[in-house]
Amino acid sequence: MKCCSIRFYAELNDFLPEEKRQVTFNHFFFGQPAVKDLIESLGVPHTEVDLILINGESVDFSRKVQDGDRISVYPVFESIDISPLLRVRPKPLREVRFILDTHLGKLASYLRMLGFDTLYSNDFSDDQLAAISVSEQRILLTRDRGLLKRSEITHGYFVRNTIPTAQLVEVLHRFDLFRLIQPFHRCMCCNGVLEAISKEEVKDRLPPRVRENFDEFCLCRNCGRLYWKGSHYENMVRFIKQIQKNTTSST
Repeated sequence: MKCCSIRFYAELNDFLPEEKRQVTFNHFFFGQPAVKDLIESLGVPHTEVDLILINGESVDFSRKVQDGDRISVYPVFESIDISPLLRVRPKPLREVRFILDTHLGKLASYLRMLGFDTLYSNDFSDDQLAAISVSEQRILLTRDRGLLKRSEITHGYFVRNTIPTAQLVEVLHRFDLFRLIQPFHRCMCCNGVLEAISKEEVKDRLPPRVRENFDEFCLCRNCGRLYWKGSHYENMVRFIKQIQKNTTSST
């Protein structure tokens, strides 16, 4: 049996048992596992890792762990430029697009409300989530650590919070999305893009009270749902303003 010493930094400790958080600890192993496999065996998905140092040297996921190695594992760096060092994650996606697992339906609605391209279905299987994430280059948001350990997934994030509003703020901070918010740009039900439509074109679909009191409408061409600025709209505007107050706060 061989032994290495390892320490995880910052939010990566969320995945560890209490006694292994914020400390260097010994880990015993057999053979010569890749450092990616060793890290994930301790509960940390590879999609959460941005930098690995072994004996002070930056390495990638394929590096074999040797007896006596000293390993430091770091999460995503938001404010420190580590570009001269080797990153283990792929470059950020050109467009921020998401796919969410079955536990995050309310978060999906919130992200769509803010204008983010967000796929969600309550019957997506793990295989489908992984395949769509890869083929459509979507960031996989999940509450399932095991799903993020799939080798084919390159862009994913484990959502820590369990309350949907807190999850939204967490994701906005994690991916620096506050400046990209475009409210009421997407259908909250199907993710289709909304477009303005004249009252004349949809008047036959409107309830009498709506026809009398509103003149501006948007239509989702994908599912046919109509939107107008009623009390539901006013409630959402207040919600969005409250969320935007979290721009400078931490989750």
